[in-house]
Amino acid sequence: MSTNNLSYSDQGGTDSAVEVGQETTPTSSNAGAGFGLFSVDFKKNEDLKEMLESNKESLKLEAMKRVVGLIAKGKNASELFPAVVKNVASKNIELKKLVYVYLVRYAEEQQDLALLSISTFQRALKDPNQLIRASALRVLSSIRVPIIVPIMMLAIKEAASDMSPYVRKTSAHAIQKLYSLDQDQKELLIEVIEKLLKDKSTLVAGSVVMAFEEVCPDRIDLIHKNYRKLCNLLVDVEEWGQVVIISMLTRYARTQFTSPWKEDGVFDEHNERAFYESDEEKTRDETEAKPYMMDPDHRLLLRNTKPLLQSRNTAVVMSVAQLYWHLAPKNEVSIVTKSLVRLLRSHREVQYIVLQNIATMSIQRKGMFEPYMKSFYVRSTDATHIKSLKLEILTSLANEANISTILREFQTYVKSQDKQFAAGTIQAIGRCATNISEVTDTCLNGLVLLLSNRDETVVAESVVVIRKLLQIQPTQHSDIIKHMAKLFDNITVPMARASILWLMGEYCERVPKIAPDVLRKMAKSFTSEEDIVKLQTVNLAAKLYLTNSKQTKLLTQYILNLGKYDQNYDIRDRTRFIRQLIVPNDKNGALSKYAHRILLAPKPAPVLESAYKDRDRYQLGTLSHTINTKASGYLELSDWPAVAPDQSVRNVEVIEPVKEWAPSLGKTVKSKPAKSSDDKFYSDSGEEEEKGSGSSSSEDGSSSSSSEVQSILSGRLHILQNERVCPESGSDAESHVQKNSSQTSEESDKSSSQSEKSSSESDSEKKERKTKTPLQKKTVLGLEPICTACLSFLFLLNLSIEVLPVLSKLCPLSLAFPLQLSGPAFVPEKSHDLLHRMTGKGLSAQYQFPRQPCLYQPTMVSVQISLTNTTDHPLEQIHIGDRSPTGLNIHCFNTIECLEPEASVTVFMGIDFNDSTQAANFQLCTKEDHFSVSIQPAIGELLLPITMTELDFRKEQGKLLGMNESSATITMAAENMTSQPISRPVATVANLGMVPSSQDNVHRFAGKTANSGAVVLVTVELRGESTALITINTEKSVMGSMLLRDLKLALAQA
Repeated sequence: MSTNNLSYSDQGGTDSAVEVGQETTPTSSNAGAGFGLFSVDFKKNEDLKEMLESNKESLKLEAMKRVVGLIAKGKNASELFPAVVKNVASKNIELKKLVYVYLVRYAEEQQDLALLSISTFQRALKDPNQLIRASALRVLSSIRVPIIVPIMMLAIKEAASDMSPYVRKTSAHAIQKLYSLDQDQKELLIEVIEKLLKDKSTLVAGSVVMAFEEVCPDRIDLIHKNYRKLCNLLVDVEEWGQVVIISMLTRYARTQFTSPWKEDGVFDEHNERAFYESDEEKTRDETEAKPYMMDPDHRLLLRNTKPLLQSRNTAVVMSVAQLYWHLAPKNEVSIVTKSLVRLLRSHREVQYIVLQNIATMSIQRKGMFEPYMKSFYVRSTDATHIKSLKLEILTSLANEANISTILREFQTYVKSQDKQFAAGTIQAIGRCATNISEVTDTCLNGLVLLLSNRDETVVAESVVVIRKLLQIQPTQHSDIIKHMAKLFDNITVPMARASILWLMGEYCERVPKIAPDVLRKMAKSFTSEEDIVKLQTVNLAAKLYLTNSKQTKLLTQYILNLGKYDQNYDIRDRTRFIRQLIVPNDKNGALSKYAHRILLAPKPAPVLESAYKDRDRYQLGTLSHTINTKASGYLELSDWPAVAPDQSVRNVEVIEPVKEWAPSLGKTVKSKPAKSSDDKFYSDSGEEEEKGSGSSSSEDGSSSSSSEVQSILSGRLHILQNERVCPESGSDAESHVQKNSSQTSEESDKSSSQSEKSSSESDSEKKERKTKTPLQKKTVLGLEPICTACLSFLFLLNLSIEVLPVLSKLCPLSLAFPLQLSGPAFVPEKSHDLLHRMTGKGLSAQYQFPRQPCLYQPTMVSVQISLTNTTDHPLEQIHIGDRSPTGLNIHCFNTIECLEPEASVTVFMGIDFNDSTQAANFQLCTKEDHFSVSIQPAIGELLLPITMTELDFRKEQGKLLGMNESSATITMAAENMTSQPISRPVATVANLGMVPSSQDNVHRFAGKTANSGAVVLVTVELRGESTALITINTEKSVMGSMLLRDLKLALAQA
């Protein structure tokens, strides 16, 4: 089939296009085989061009998928740029996404063509879809042309204020691209960075800190106000963002806090006086020696990074390890040891970096890794560079206690087939002998035995190491020098022969009979030796001439004559120099006097040190530390300041909310005569007065019905508030509300010094605060249950919808009902075993989810428990005991004083699962026994059904696209293809409400999560005879994927 004569019929255009693509592929591959690596598949690209220029969206989408696939495989698709860029204005969202992916890749190469579509990119910046807005900004910043810098700057500023955190994250990425293109925009970009640093989204934090590091890493003042926020957000930021933030905070901490390594100071972390003390106390104690007290912000950083040691990302663990190494007190650094050892199970690339950092750490603090010494034993499957690093670490960890174990290990390593590793092991033995004097003789004897090894590399390295060790104690080891001279003829490695010759010359006076004989042998083979051996032979001859000229004078002259005409100019120069130095004549008589002092001067013993000893000058985990050279872009850690800078720069002013509502129900707050601008912000007094005068008659008419409803609700609420809770929990519900409501105030208390406030307040202000505090507590505990539990009362009291206006008056405006709850569409009768009668010693318990709003607390899920006594004696004091995980919020049922034999009782509990399927574990207790039980909720039981019109459904769905959408196509059972059977399995799986639909083949369901109130939208669209598309839209993406899995199983089964 020829691709030049393609014609797509209306019925089979898509299929024929796919067939064409499939048929042309083998042809092109055969053609490519003939031309080898340099062939170009013109035929396939022509096919793609025609598909991209087609009028059918399906063909364009198929072509773009293939083009992106080519890019993913590393193929060059730049020649398709004109055909692709034409589709940038397509209305198809999927096609537009793929076009933007292509443009990001090739916009820099095809700048002229990309500039033609710049108006389309600017329009896309206003697109309702957040992914399109972000992609447009990404493409715009990829066009590296200076002429569009103002346009890019404007787009970045607008994106920084976008409602979507994903778009704001993309704007942070674009800042770095714009800065590399035009550094004159630095001041404007710093303003955007300062704005984005205040962003509370975890999605943005890592990207904006990366932009900060690229553009203005020296502007530490931008971090002051955001320091505590970044520390608290760190756990929830994406992994690569965590790495960037930790690196930046490490540099920040070294400039703002004093050193925790002061040896003369006493570490006193719990002494809080220095943080809250007054100026008078400071001046009084200036002369006294103060113990070291860690700054609370310093401790905050260490505390919030510690959980990240459990991260699955090795870069995050390494970042936390370097932070503790550079910032933590010495007694706390060992926390990172176990996590670093865990990383040694990763790939060899990860092992290499981790071992390099451990090698640097182990030099200064051996005690950290000594308990894990076995983790550094070399395996046969390790690469050579990994073996060398482990060898380095084992050598650093060696001490008097473990040296025998390490030397046994080294004996095995010397026999390795890897010659480089075996040579490194011999060097390690030499270092151990130098560092630990008790084993010096043992190591020397072992190395001498290695001189008989068949492997030349092992023998050569042994000779070199022995030479270095003999320099330390030369008088005690003349026998070793004699033994090495006997082995000289059998050693062929040049470095080893040169080392023996050096030893003979250096200690020729201790072996006066052997050294001349060695020189005689070298004179015979001088012309065939390597250059390094010849140089040492000349040196040996000169030293023997000075110490034993009677026996060696003729040999020396002979060797000097051979060297005079050698091919290597270094040897010729050395020979001429030696001759003039040792052989006196009229011209150089003065120099000959000093020949003995020059050639036989005492030489210092070599120091065997680790190659990683000086690497601690670089920050751990950086590229500079890895290559042991300062890399471009490396930011050095500053020294600790002698005096800590002012810590108040990190305080953030928190504006307290204005109180609008009194604690009593049904009573409005009387406004004070002096009205501030804040009061106008929350309630327009002018509008209220106009509305009040215009609607006074209607209020009088409905006052009776309102008062009745208010009295009913007030009585119901009074019962709820006075209801007894578990003895162990005390007032858990109350404390939970208090924690939620006062979270911001606690953060503000931490971030600002209370000593300043207390010193500036007058007595009258303190009295006012004392009187206002109980009022605020009552407001939180009194009103919040009203607002969140009102709908529950509607179901219980069967009130009509007319009471909603009354409820809205009782509730704050901020807590009005945006989503109206509805009754459950279906309540499964299936119950689950909580406690079997055999396990519970006669007490049997079953639980089920009644799918009703919880009366105790709106964020809780209601659980119905049936307790049965199967014994022949009463069971007393049945109640709830300890629960886990800690912090689990459970509203317990009242203690059952007595349960008669064969009797049953049904009780209700409220459990806040926090929108998670994690099991709630607690103890079901009787007077004598405690039984551990757990309630595992299905994902659908964490939802509450809501009523919604089709129009509202579509609006909400439009806000939850992209990453907030999960979908799957399934093959449904034949019995589930009608309207009624579809709603049944959906309602069985999840507690969702039905949404009216104008389309017969589309079924919609809506609900919200019990804890956070996040909207969950489910759409089931029937396609064909037996297939259906399930789409779930929710910002809780994990819950959405789990719910999608359960719905697929339910609808696929008959």
